[in-house]
Amino acid sequence: MADDVRSEVQGWLASHWDPDLEVGAWWELLADSGWAVPMWPEEWHGRGLSRDEANTVTAEIRAAGALGPPGGLGVLLAGPTIVAQGSDEQKRRYLRPIVTGQEAWCQLFSEPEAGSDLAGLRCAAVRDGDEWVVNGQKVWTSGGQFADLGMLMARTDPDVPKHRGISYFAIDMHQPGAVEVRPLREMTGRAMFNEVFLSDARVPHDALIGGLNNGWAVGNTTLMFERAGLGAGGGGAGGTAALPGTLAGHLHKRAGDLVKGSGSGPGSILNGVGAKALIDLARGTGASSDATLRQDLARLHTMQELARYSNLRLKAAKAAGQDVPGLANLSKLAMSAMMRLVRDLGPRILGPAGQLAGKDAPLGGMITELTLFAPAVSIYGGSDEVQHNIIGERVLGLPSEPRTDKTLPFNQLAKSRTGD
Repeated sequence: MADDVRSEVQGWLASHWDPDLEVGAWWELLADSGWAVPMWPEEWHGRGLSRDEANTVTAEIRAAGALGPPGGLGVLLAGPTIVAQGSDEQKRRYLRPIVTGQEAWCQLFSEPEAGSDLAGLRCAAVRDGDEWVVNGQKVWTSGGQFADLGMLMARTDPDVPKHRGISYFAIDMHQPGAVEVRPLREMTGRAMFNEVFLSDARVPHDALIGGLNNGWAVGNTTLMFERAGLGAGGGGAGGTAALPGTLAGHLHKRAGDLVKGSGSGPGSILNGVGAKALIDLARGTGASSDATLRQDLARLHTMQELARYSNLRLKAAKAAGQDVPGLANLSKLAMSAMMRLVRDLGPRILGPAGQLAGKDAPLGGMITELTLFAPAVSIYGGSDEVQHNIIGERVLGLPSEPRTDKTLPFNQLAKSRTGD
């Protein structure tokens, strides 16, 4: 089957790839062909392929020197969530602009006092006729400065326990004065994350996804896609130097000029500095003579192979109509462990040169950036502690700690002083 897919995509690329096309025009062609999101259902712009077959498509696009499909949180999170939880009307409205890269998305989940305890969010949406009025603050919003739409979780009923009073919306980020995005600069020098302030922002009622007060279930759908996509072996969201959406300014650029580059962010960083790259680097510097270093390199290789086999195991289970409970959470934990090991190995191999940055540094300065960025991986997408709790309570059936927040109405729960 993979050989059939390879042959078909090769023929299609030979007939359609033109580096002189604008990015937007090329992405339209990819969307029409189904090669942009090959794992999605055929009726919603995909081809219904397996992960391995989709990886074959990606490899052939790269081998042809063609620009890959849009990346970002639209394809990684919003689209799959809408496919799973949205109405047919919402699928018709939102999915094609995601696949063609016409609209970029961000994730408006975490708040200053609702990070690991996401269900404690306070951002409120109040019904006003055919619209909802939203007020609150979000933080750690990846790509918010380039987003056209946001996946918004907001409290729509404070009189019920906190998990049952949340709804999930698709919110228009183009609301001057009502939606304010402030980039947060990290110690890497980048500003991948943002804080977002919502002041009487408006959301139409038909942008409510998954039903009123069902946002916790819809949000968990998004989080499972996030953990699977960002976890070990998930592939991340990188793969193209072109950014989707109306704000990044890439849609009208020449597609051939944006082929180079493997994306940015944690997924692409780890893919670029995996076991093979570090083994080659250790051989080049002579550090491979260190027996303990060789042992840790072997450990990293083993962890990456285990991640690959876990994905194959999940694929086989899905094909049989089954699932592997907790695998996405385990993959996220494995990703954190691998990132920490890569962080430790890079400076050990390079010595003082591991502190250099810039394109003239070893591996283009990626070792230094990875060292600085590594702590984030155990936090974003649900912290390692959250993953352990989920595995313990939902997969293994272990008892949870005594708590009242599952039974008391949200407005009766104790609030911290900083939020009052």
